[in-house]
Amino acid sequence: MMVPAALLLLGALTAVLAPRLLARARWPEREPVVALWAWQCVVGAVLLCFGLSMLLSAAAAWQAVRGRLFASAPHGVVDAYGLGASGGAWAAATALALAGGALWTGAMLAAEVLRARARRRAQGTELLVRAPLLPGEVPAGVRLVVLEGPRPDAWWLPGAAPQLVVTTAALGRLKGSQLDAVLAHEQGHAAARHDWLLNCSRALARGFPQVPVFAAFEAEMHRLVEMAADDVASRRYGRLTIALALVGLNEDRGAFGPSATPQAHVQERVRRLLAAAPRLSAGRRVRLTALATLVPAVPLLVAFVPGLSALA
Repeated sequence: MMVPAALLLLGALTAVLAPRLLARARWPEREPVVALWAWQCVVGAVLLCFGLSMLLSAAAAWQAVRGRLFASAPHGVVDAYGLGASGGAWAAATALALAGGALWTGAMLAAEVLRARARRRAQGTELLVRAPLLPGEVPAGVRLVVLEGPRPDAWWLPGAAPQLVVTTAALGRLKGSQLDAVLAHEQGHAAARHDWLLNCSRALARGFPQVPVFAAFEAEMHRLVEMAADDVASRRYGRLTIALALVGLNEDRGAFGPSATPQAHVQERVRRLLAAAPRLSAGRRVRLTALATLVPAVPLLVAFVPGLSALA
């Protein structure tokens, strides 16, 4: 029973320490794509710790589970995990609690995906009403839709027939290549499938609102995906162009006022673009990516070392 307990402890430590380390680091703003990967690895490692602990706890509590889990393993492997003796009520309670958490996580992910699909269908229906297809027009590839509207705005509507939506106010507000930069920003979201990242982070945060790592994961996903898309646009049209486009789209929403608003992150993005901090070296990006990838490998190592040691 030491391995399931060690995995639980490792998951709790990862959930507490890793977000603090990432929050203190200064490199995520310079490399948002690497930071997105690091956050996914951290959350994946936490979920993996709890999932492996659930399996081993169930194996310790019930002979039927143990027989299936170690069906093809030599007898010495089972002994190495200390599962031969009854795990008692603690193992059963741990397995049931973690299984409940796993089912709740799956239910929240499914609900979030269904909500996202419903939102897309509703938005698509509204777009067809406000901007119907021309006679004989067949949507193929990405469709650019211009909507009459007093507020400058632009957004990407994913789906089987993806659409880029721009309001007439945005067309009047954005100058030169600023509109192209905004469209490149939205295409950056689509190419990286940021909607899936946001759906997963939102589902975990809603499903476990008292778990700080999931709340931080959701907040950082919203911030980092915008920075990553800003970088896609800035590499084609320049940092100043996308910064001016952000100001043009958000200055009427109070994003640059003294009080906090839901668009407060826009100020941070504009300052970041204007500061033009250089990217990390390729070697450091590779090292950070490799280090993040190793985080989910630690619970696998903890789970498999007793068995591998028994086989050695």
